Amino acid sequence: MECLLISACLLGENCKYNGGNNALPAETLAALKARFRLVPVCPERDGGLPTPRLSSERRGEGVVNLAGEDVTEAFRRGAELALAAARREGCRVALLKERSPSCGSGVVYDGSFSGRIIPGEGVTAELLKENGLAVYSETGVEKLLGNSECGMRNSEL
Repeated sequence: MECLLISACLLGENCKYNGGNNALPAETLAALKARFRLVPVCPERDGGLPTPRLSSERRGEGVVNLAGEDVTEAFRRGAELALAAARREGCRVALLKERSPSCGSGVVYDGSFSGRIIPGEGVTAELLKENGLAVYSETGVEKLLGNSECGMRNSEL
């Protein structure tokens, strides 16, 4: 069975910055479990940040929290741990939480804490893509489930 690296919050783990989660609908989770061996990661928590924690956003190449503190190193550490998990488990595909400063793929918050979205990548999504993983966000889960060649995309990247 193919391996899928997945944001733990999408599985219902309460590791989101505010202590909550972003659980996918039960039918979506069932479809993912039927097709993939799921490997949950939370780069922010795994990188050493507490739950709950201040919200953070990408600002240039770095990440800052709502108090203005630079938390880039924790995000980088969490990204490295997520990549290590993907390698250890043989994952070539990831499903990550969109807009997140760690997991966002394609769009992230702009760093002003105003709710404005801009094109960009979260720290983990960026690292995974640089290392050949196919990265999907939860709004693209149908595409992931419908893509019979998603495991082959790694060789195409």
